[in-house]
Amino acid sequence: MYNFKMLDTFYVSLFCITTLILFIAFKWISFDSNTKKTLPPSPPRLPIIGNFHQLGSSPRESLRDLSNKYGPLMLLHLGSIPTLVVSSAEVAREVMKTHDLVFSDRPSLSIPNILFYGSTDIAFSRYGEYWRQLKSIVVLNLLSATRVKSFRQVREEETGLVIRALEESRGSIVDMSALLGSYTSNVLCRVAFGKTYYELGFTDKLKKFVDMLGTFCVGSYIPWLSWIDRLSGLRGSAHAISKELDHFLEGVIDVHLNKKMGSGDETQDFVDILRDIQKDKTIGFRLDTNTLKAVILDVFVAGSDTIFSSLDWAMSELIKHPRVMKKLQQEVTEVAQGRSTISEDDLDKMKYLKAVVKEALRLHAPLPLLLAREARNGVNLMGYDIPPGTQVIINAWAIGRDPVSWNEPEEFKPERFLNNPVEYKGLHYEFLPFGAGRRGCPGLHFAIVLIELILANIVHKVNFELPNGVKDVDLDMTVANGVTVQRKFPLLVMASPRV
Repeated sequence: MYNFKMLDTFYVSLFCITTLILFIAFKWISFDSNTKKTLPPSPPRLPIIGNFHQLGSSPRESLRDLSNKYGPLMLLHLGSIPTLVVSSAEVAREVMKTHDLVFSDRPSLSIPNILFYGSTDIAFSRYGEYWRQLKSIVVLNLLSATRVKSFRQVREEETGLVIRALEESRGSIVDMSALLGSYTSNVLCRVAFGKTYYELGFTDKLKKFVDMLGTFCVGSYIPWLSWIDRLSGLRGSAHAISKELDHFLEGVIDVHLNKKMGSGDETQDFVDILRDIQKDKTIGFRLDTNTLKAVILDVFVAGSDTIFSSLDWAMSELIKHPRVMKKLQQEVTEVAQGRSTISEDDLDKMKYLKAVVKEALRLHAPLPLLLAREARNGVNLMGYDIPPGTQVIINAWAIGRDPVSWNEPEEFKPERFLNNPVEYKGLHYEFLPFGAGRRGCPGLHFAIVLIELILANIVHKVNFELPNGVKDVDLDMTVANGVTVQRKFPLLVMASPRV
């Protein structure tokens, strides 16, 4: 008589062994297949941390130096995350134009997820229908040319305050960096909220927010070590900062709910506009309150640090290069024709001003490493096989200083942009201060108007010299380490009236 129980056990064991053999064979074939893939050149890596140890205190410079050795398309492993580093205009064009759709996603990162309400903003949200609709709404309603023009009075009033502060300094030392920071923050506050919020310390809250955004989070790159972020208090600090700003934004929204509007769109700020979109049932998109707050935070994070740092560096370069300052002053004087101020209508006539701003942005890209992208699916890039899920970092700072694209790339020479078609709009990949493609910065026009207007008026009204007898050529241009490229030390000047 057959022992059916033993027979059943035999077949179960045989099935398990067969399954195990097939599994091992499948993994071996997969491994063998991966080893045959052509991957970009890569420096040696360490266990667990990968290539993190090679980033150093200045990742933009370390990555540029590595790319000089391994090529403009290089594969690093940041923890367990395969990451492409792009350091030339040619490769940037392939990523941001030829394969833009493939590389249009964002990686899921712990800190932005906490700070931006689950990354429901434009900058950090994953690519898809939600992101497309949200970006379309924001660009159309907040950042269109018409909307940017509607805030002209705000820009002109805040510019006037800066000029007045410089004129009233009467030869005393002025912290130009702080003055430009206040200008940027005040314009953004008035445009977004309708007023400034000195009394509630909004600027200090925002600084903590931005600093947290640039903090390294272990769990985003080595998931099985994510407990370190909890143990170190990083996640707790991120939640605390998020809660603090959320409380502030809730108060702002409550004020707007009870505000009586005047007639005409010109009286509306960003919160008013977004509240109107919330009420509009015809757009087919639900803009909830958390998304509204995430978008407002986007405006400040993308605008405050980047616009301020761009202004700070442009002023620093002008003071360090008296020849350029004098040439710009001559242009401003000719355009002003005896008037005391430069208006926004004058800016299109000022070709050298535009060249100065471009050159400052080339040398000091506000976001030196553009926000990471992620491959949505596998693709062949420059002859290499790129697996889905691979992150991409574009070193805009290195590309802006690449001797292949620029003569004397370390020198400040605005003349290189005269009679030169290179623009900000992401069509020239050797110049990427605002990125390019689907993930390019939608607020570039808003930013450029702010920068050009204040620079033109400062140069028109004021002469500068450095305190304590320091010569222009000796101005300290040391860079601080952070998400954005900012001066390590504030720009201190002495101002005197020019006209």
